[in-house]
Amino acid sequence: MNWFTRLLSNRADIRGLDLALRETLAHWQAAPEPDLGVAHFEARYVIVNTEATGLDLDAARLLAVGAIAVDCGLLSPTASYYARLEPDPATALINLLTFSGPGPVVVFNAGFNRTLLERALGEHLGIKPEWTWVDLHWLLPALYGELIDRPARLADWMKAFGIETFQRHHALGDAWVIAQLMLAAQARALALGLNTPRSLAELERSCRHLRRQT
Repeated sequence: MNWFTRLLSNRADIRGLDLALRETLAHWQAAPEPDLGVAHFEARYVIVNTEATGLDLDAARLLAVGAIAVDCGLLSPTASYYARLEPDPATALINLLTFSGPGPVVVFNAGFNRTLLERALGEHLGIKPEWTWVDLHWLLPALYGELIDRPARLADWMKAFGIETFQRHHALGDAWVIAQLMLAAQARALALGLNTPRSLAELERSCRHLRRQT
């Protein structure tokens, strides 16, 4: 087990996967640890988003995953990934891991998206990535309190920044929105002297804890 993958005690049996998929998964697991102390313009963030059957986490089932890279401060629609889980969830998830690499991973509302994704990875691959997660749901109010001073819906932040996308409630369509918000978060963070992925993750964690205590 490497530094960023935890094998689950009830892990799925992946011996039924074809050799190429198992080798791809092993290569992902052997990737080096990301340097969270590099500057934003040297870092590769991956925005991850999901589609599900509903909003009730106890009953929701993951339908599709989408991801977009913000690499060295640049956002390109071609640096993206989208896949529906059916009919081959293992392949869809392994390809997502390959695209995402070692992180850090950016989400909006980790309580929902991260939970769904980790549940599916445990069920189909028997693993839980130990990524550094950055949740813009908590981070954006800390950086842009003059726009919205509390955790809010993605639609509210879209309105605040004048952001549009090709399809709402679509894993990749909403990932495109979140990626643009991540660029805005990076810009404000730099102005505040928060220059690294580690500093963003620490601010998000601090804001989340403070909000939940009030």
